[in-house]
Amino acid sequence: MGLPKDDAAILAARWTEGVLLKRDVFSTVERGRFRADDSEVDAVLRRLDQVPVWSYPLARHLFARERHALTLARDLDAGPKLLWAGRKALVRGFVDGVALHLAKPHGDLAYFRSAKAALRRLHRAGICHNDLAKEQNWLVGRDGHAYVTDFQLAVCFKSRSRLFRIAAYEDLRHLLKHKRSYAPAALTPMERKILARKSFVASLWLKTGKKVYQAITRGLFNFTDREGGGRRLVNDAPVLLEVIRKNPEVRDTAIVAFADRRTGVGLYAFVEADNVALEKQLRNELSSTRGVRPPEHIQVVHALPRDAAGKPRTEILQLVAMNQLDLIEPLLTSDADRAFMKDILESRKNLRDRFNFESSELNSR
Repeated sequence: MGLPKDDAAILAARWTEGVLLKRDVFSTVERGRFRADDSEVDAVLRRLDQVPVWSYPLARHLFARERHALTLARDLDAGPKLLWAGRKALVRGFVDGVALHLAKPHGDLAYFRSAKAALRRLHRAGICHNDLAKEQNWLVGRDGHAYVTDFQLAVCFKSRSRLFRIAAYEDLRHLLKHKRSYAPAALTPMERKILARKSFVASLWLKTGKKVYQAITRGLFNFTDREGGGRRLVNDAPVLLEVIRKNPEVRDTAIVAFADRRTGVGLYAFVEADNVALEKQLRNELSSTRGVRPPEHIQVVHALPRDAAGKPRTEILQLVAMNQLDLIEPLLTSDADRAFMKDILESRKNLRDRFNFESSELNSR
């Protein structure tokens, strides 16, 4: 199932392929550059030409919802700007920032004020996002402001009907859940009341519709979206971690997922050990493990990046695996961190799907 000729012609002339971000049964999403108004800008492309025939009707419906919502939200500065839309593809602007679950804005009250303001602008335009429970759909911009993305489940209302008010309430409640995770002390008494009271639609959905949804997506569609990692991150990674940690030379390890043009979802294992030659031995051990595929990439590092609690910073490792190197810089807090990461970046394994997004500041050090 290819792209229509007019879509294909425009993309051939104006789109420069970059890093694959995600591929599932509903669309392919990649980051690259788009020529608009005689200049190239960083952008994100969603396309339906590689969607299976059996999931295409639903994929097409989700695509149409996103296109409509982005059209209405074009000038709201609450999310990515729609740059172009065809029949089976659309290009939206790239927001210079990282997802909430990667940025982890603990105590950042300005961010959550910005998030509330962005949500208010969307609601005033009649747009309810309907998928803000996912931290992946909230972005922390390099400018510190909040943006939302992935409007596939969005609903656009022409009036402030009862259904609109319920959907808007749930959007706000999901935002406040994230605020409770990262800035709980800043919750107001009213916000705490909202958190404690689901709408009757949300309660009904949790008891009935969500179970049906999960049965269809995880059963029929074989679709699991844990931070974009799918079933391999959910099912295979724990088994692989156990095997790697049995090796006496391994001090610690972390496995993250990345989008892969050939397999859909790949796994990247970062292994903390002193013996760089350990990679070959680990690959042999993992290849003989029954029931799981070994990671596409194994990188032995002398030390994993860690947070204040001593846990591996998987949010940074995931960006390394995805070749989103320019997004790493805002997550680093010192020159020592930058020097530390420089060694890991120079030895990274996923070079097949790379693009010139490297942070100039990281490369200059």
